[in-house]
Amino acid sequence: MKTHLPMHQAADESDLFLVAKEESGLRIDKLLSQRVEGKSRSYFQYLLREGSVFLNGKSVKKSAIVSENDEIELFFIASPELSFEPENIPLNILFEDEEILVANKPAGMVVHPAFGHWSSTFVHALLFHCKSLKISQENLRPGIVHRLDKDTSGLLLAAKTERAHRALILQFQERKIEKEYLALAVGKTPNITLSAPIGRHPVRRKEMCVLENGKEAVTHFELISYREPISLISARPKTGRTHQIRVHLKHIGTPLLGDLVYGKKSSLPVFRQMLHAYKLSFLHPITLVPLSLRAPIPEDMKNLIDSQFSGQISLLTIK
Repeated sequence: MKTHLPMHQAADESDLFLVAKEESGLRIDKLLSQRVEGKSRSYFQYLLREGSVFLNGKSVKKSAIVSENDEIELFFIASPELSFEPENIPLNILFEDEEILVANKPAGMVVHPAFGHWSSTFVHALLFHCKSLKISQENLRPGIVHRLDKDTSGLLLAAKTERAHRALILQFQERKIEKEYLALAVGKTPNITLSAPIGRHPVRRKEMCVLENGKEAVTHFELISYREPISLISARPKTGRTHQIRVHLKHIGTPLLGDLVYGKKSSLPVFRQMLHAYKLSFLHPITLVPLSLRAPIPEDMKNLIDSQFSGQISLLTIK
């Protein structure tokens, strides 16, 4: 059943589940506080007031009583009392002018506030660095025009002015911004342009998967080098679906190394998914000057490439 958030709300994290037999008869706010760790009953009462909780597809009040097999879908949004004070978090800036900023995001940094990550995000660092940016409950992502997963490193483009933001969003929508990633995958990844639609997994709702009725998703994969058991590859997504590269790699049978959601544990010394956004090409949103930037490969990934492909490939060719 399709549900919609009010227009002013933005939520990347959601959950969907069925009410168990032993939960039948509970108030929905109490049920949610028992089901979801890390948040108070008052937080879920706020979500219910804001219309971001759906019972069998309909927004309900906090006093609603649930029954066995009822379907509950909730969207996590920031509550008003949360602080979005700028934080003095260093940014590795590779390009900056009056209009835009491009930073090399480290693995482990969340891009914007979301459920479970209300502080220490890229947005908090950006607010500190760019004093003119403002945040509000209607706009929890000032300057953000695209995103990277928490454990993906590499180039992140941000807008410092409203006009730059609008122009960059348009470039993304028109697929005029070219992104290239370096990745290590388990198995031998073929040279392939994969067109496979992606949607929310029908059972594991926090995951994405290839679905016949999903949204269009196209990724170009190029094998740079292979030495059993892993491939060093280039991935160029033409669309921007959630977890696109990770889902597509799983779909073709060579999952991303270190990806515990779409892959599996490895005997190699990896502690995160081996995905790095290393090249970004676009037109400056105001001057229209072509820009092409590359982010240095992070040490953990560089060391693994060097040890695995030593004598077979030069890092200079992909720096």
